[in-house]
Amino acid sequence: MMISAIRNRKTFEFGPLSRFLDFLAGDSLSKATGGIARNVLVPMAAILVFLVLWTAGAKQVQTSLGELPGPGKVWEQSVALYDEHSAERVREGEFYDRMQARIDKAVAAGKPAERIEKMKARQYTGKATFIDQIFTSLWTVMAGFIIASLIAIPVGIVIGMSQTLYQAFNPIIQIFKPVSPLAWLPLVTMVVSAVYVSQDPMFSKSFVNSAITVTLCCLWPTIINTAVGVSGVSKDLINVSRVLRLNWWTKTVKIVLPSAIPMMFTGLRLSLGIGWMVLIAAEMLAQNPGLGKFVWDEFQNGSSNSLARIMVAVIVIGFIGFLLDRGMLALQRAFSWDKSAVLR
Repeated sequence: MMISAIRNRKTFEFGPLSRFLDFLAGDSLSKATGGIARNVLVPMAAILVFLVLWTAGAKQVQTSLGELPGPGKVWEQSVALYDEHSAERVREGEFYDRMQARIDKAVAAGKPAERIEKMKARQYTGKATFIDQIFTSLWTVMAGFIIASLIAIPVGIVIGMSQTLYQAFNPIIQIFKPVSPLAWLPLVTMVVSAVYVSQDPMFSKSFVNSAITVTLCCLWPTIINTAVGVSGVSKDLINVSRVLRLNWWTKTVKIVLPSAIPMMFTGLRLSLGIGWMVLIAAEMLAQNPGLGKFVWDEFQNGSSNSLARIMVAVIVIGFIGFLLDRGMLALQRAFSWDKSAVLR
């Protein structure tokens, strides 16, 4: 009210100041503050309440390794894990510096080229840090998810456009869809060990096992949702394509795919979320490199800091899962033709 009164006095002729006062007196400020309160303050208040409840509840729980860690202890171990990663990278750099000095010395001494090549090929074999395990899990889940998407989307489109093919594939999908991907893990491990035999493998067997397991669990939500999206394309649009005598490819690209994108991305988001959850469990069960192995190793370690480190991993796993979902949502918004649609 005061600002409006000042603005109405018409004593200011300075343009930027006038626009600033218009902003304060108008609805923009209330909308902006309302948006900040809803999008920033409310989530921060919820997180604060969660931290208070966590702190209070953790003190009441005693385990064989001591008191359940609270937020302070978890933060302390987060910093320790980062420091361990930084120290490991320093040791790695020092290793390669030493190797380069030895290589230069060998070249100057006229050593055989074969020996020098072996020295160049020698890799640092230090312990994988927590951050290394994060990137390993991310790389694995994205590889499995992309492979599954490349298979599931075409399959979903084809069976969604043909009732006959849908009837043919539906029993197979319904049988394998409920199977826990962890049940596949022993079979995948055995098959990969028998088939993936190479003297110089491009990928490690542990990576292949985890990626295939993720692929198996990412297939079904994408296939089902893509098929539902394709089969739900408006009959009017299909009739238009017939009137225009569009060929199969043009009809699919111009009409079917844009109409099916919302359901397709729903399937992709579900698949990625499930894949991320399953990967952690698979890494724990098979002891494959990644965040799951980190959690299991800390559980087996049983030190006084293990619980806090596991809690750090749990929070990071959840945060990465959230970021992956937000990333898929951003992709959906970018590819969706209906920009007015509410996507969450």
